[in-house]
Amino acid sequence: MKYAVFAVAAIGTIPLAAVLSVNFRWVKYAFWGMVAAMCLYQQTAINFFSNEFYHGTARGMEVSLIYLLAFSMLVALAVRGRTKGLLSDGGLRLYLLYFLLCLPSLLEADDLLISWLELWKMIMLLLFYAAIRLYLKATDDVKTVMRALAVFTLINAIFTAKAHYSGVYQPGGVFPHRNGMAMGMQLLGPIFFAGYLANGLVTWRGRLCVLAFGGAVVSTMWSYSRGAMAMVPIAYGLTTLAMLCERKHTFHKLGRIMPLAVAAVIGILAMLPRIVERFTEAPESSGETRVELAQCAFEMIRDKPLTGVGINNWSLNMEPTHPYQERASETVGRDLNYRGIVETVYLLVCAECGIPALVAMLAWFAWHWLLSIRVMRKLQGTEWYFVAAGLFGSLAANYMQSVLEWVLRQQLNLILLMFVFALLSYLNANWSAPKQKTEAK
Repeated sequence: MKYAVFAVAAIGTIPLAAVLSVNFRWVKYAFWGMVAAMCLYQQTAINFFSNEFYHGTARGMEVSLIYLLAFSMLVALAVRGRTKGLLSDGGLRLYLLYFLLCLPSLLEADDLLISWLELWKMIMLLLFYAAIRLYLKATDDVKTVMRALAVFTLINAIFTAKAHYSGVYQPGGVFPHRNGMAMGMQLLGPIFFAGYLANGLVTWRGRLCVLAFGGAVVSTMWSYSRGAMAMVPIAYGLTTLAMLCERKHTFHKLGRIMPLAVAAVIGILAMLPRIVERFTEAPESSGETRVELAQCAFEMIRDKPLTGVGINNWSLNMEPTHPYQERASETVGRDLNYRGIVETVYLLVCAECGIPALVAMLAWFAWHWLLSIRVMRKLQGTEWYFVAAGLFGSLAANYMQSVLEWVLRQQLNLILLMFVFALLSYLNANWSAPKQKTEAK
């Protein structure tokens, strides 16, 4: 039945694109459809060539309703001549470079189909990024995009709270995994925290921001992800610093911080026993496994520094029957009986795709963090300054957390990352305060 529904949806993309191109106002509904599909990601995605027992970062050629709607939006925008200038995006160019530098890893891959699953995911992410970026350029509708991110955050918080109060120890919200949920909320939470500091509770925007911020923080803490909890002070500390650097309504911002600080202390004290338990009672084997997997990754990098062992082929190389397994056991000093993935996205990319691909990925990440600083300078004193300030803190925390986890290879987390990257790119290249004021009149 799921395949039948998917077939109908896929066939409908071109007619939908035709409808969107005729009545351009309906593009906004398609955009909201993508957001709804994000909230129901696992229910609206289907895998072809699925291998659910494979312990890799991609287990099937995944097609989501998100991508079908993104494709329809892109076709509609192309028909109306709204796709010009996309390749001038510096972040997009770096992503394409990263993608191209992953391709040589196919020469070393033991299973090309498994590699294709990850490459397909990267292509679909490019499709999604282009849809968001061009939608913003065509509509200048930052308000709708921010509301959509807030709605997504609040719906995740509702799912998380429902699971938490149903007895789930570490809920994952709308994400496939609790660590992914924690990192996703860590990405969005500081944006709404900054929005609250900028707007207070007087406006609807401020009230929506404080609700979304609260939902993001509570969801992060209920995940009991050690990496995410450790990054909370960094994400919100950098965001606070960025907001105070604006030197606009500083006294009001400090006044808004104080009640949040009191609420944070009360909340942490209430959750302290479980937080301490997560850090003090974690099994020693967990830390040992992380170290052993990192040793294996370094061995792969030494073997094939330029190409890696093949994108998405890490777990295949860790299979008990694989020739590499014997060498990995010698490196670690004991027989390995697990198929885990190395717990850092940086070593994972380097081991699978080689050093050039890792450098390209780091450049892609760094570009957008530096872009947040540039956008802060550009938008200082304007209504959307808080978006760049929040991303200044949240991207730094996400990148640092990725030293300890490979979550940024999970699908929904990459979708969110592409979402905020597209928003940053638009604010840098296309948004201007005079234009916004003219439209408001």
